[in-house]
Amino acid sequence: MTIDDHWLGAARRVVSPNANARPQGEVSAVVLHGISLPPGEFGGDAIERLFTNSLDPKAHPAFIAIASLRVSAHLLIRRDGECVQFVPFDRRAWHAGKSQWHDGERLREGLNDFTIGIELEGADEVPYREAQYWALAQALHALAGSYPSVSTERITGHARIAPLRKTDPGPAFDWAYLRRCLTEAV
Repeated sequence: MTIDDHWLGAARRVVSPNANARPQGEVSAVVLHGISLPPGEFGGDAIERLFTNSLDPKAHPAFIAIASLRVSAHLLIRRDGECVQFVPFDRRAWHAGKSQWHDGERLREGLNDFTIGIELEGADEVPYREAQYWALAQALHALAGSYPSVSTERITGHARIAPLRKTDPGPAFDWAYLRRCLTEAV
């Protein structure tokens, strides 16, 4: 995979209005998320609709509480490994919310400012698919090649940066398998 003008070449583009300029222009880490809409269901266009402010609150009871949210991610990796990009990597996507991370010896807050948000279509307790790990590994290598501060060691989960609020990508996410994919995808 390659990145051209801050867009992943292999990704389908669905532009989200939920983005703005990064305050310092920094891109230096990745936050992994898990998402399914409706909860526990896969496929369909609800995730894309959420990130483009067109989710119909009447389409499912779970959508009532979230349809008015203004959120996005840079990238979504579907169950079959398809990549969908909503925000160019040089812009701030609204994925992490209130968050903090120990970056070396420094505690940093507001991770949207400097991270890339990658959503994996899934649920905390449902195993992610092999195609997703491989697509993720390839995307992470492309990001590391385009943004010198991003490395395969600067990856964290949403649960780690907002532990009282979030649980994703959840216990079903296999961090060890991702590391193997990263090694083999070189």
